[in-house]
Amino acid sequence: MTGLKALSPKKQIRSKGKIRFSVFCGTSVDGFLARPDDTLDFLNAGEGVPHGFPEFLNSVDVVVIGRRTFEVVRDLGHFGLYGKKPVAVLSSRPLDLSSIKARLEQMSGTPHEIAAQLEKRGFRHAYVDGGITIQRFLLAGLVHRITVTRVPVLIGQGIPLFGRLPHDIYLRHLSTRSYKGGLVQSEYGVDGPSGTQSRKKPQAFLPEKRKTKK
Repeated sequence: MTGLKALSPKKQIRSKGKIRFSVFCGTSVDGFLARPDDTLDFLNAGEGVPHGFPEFLNSVDVVVIGRRTFEVVRDLGHFGLYGKKPVAVLSSRPLDLSSIKARLEQMSGTPHEIAAQLEKRGFRHAYVDGGITIQRFLLAGLVHRITVTRVPVLIGQGIPLFGRLPHDIYLRHLSTRSYKGGLVQSEYGVDGPSGTQSRKKPQAFLPEKRKTKK
């Protein structure tokens, strides 16, 4: 098994500057990544419909997931989803990675500590996957871009993409695309309080004032 440390800097570095974290995920229209039991059957409506994931994966040099996502992907046998990218599994408890044929390494720490470790190793663009992990990195002000593909189904309950926030996090709409089968994909830049993008607040939506006749 090859871990993150085995990568040479030349293979890791794609661009100069601090590491960026991006989210690319599929949800139900009501915002759930999975059902309460972690099943993903409702996402089947989007299978076989190209929506930019291979291109996105080619733009990153490391994947960051939490323990729960690791266990779901392991049980499904879907580590091929991440291609040959090295995968950092965040967990404070020991994990047995020996039986999995993928480039895995366990890491622990706060999002900023993880970012510092990855940046020190030469990584420049990370794919963050899994509800809790996405929420932690978003709250830490480390997520730069969010791409959400919504599948046309409501499931009512499950594992949410987003959770409670102590403050508003402003987003910049970059694009929205529709695909066969009713998939709708929206891409946003993150302007949050700790983000590296512009912090200009979006203009509030107000009803147009009617002109009065004099």
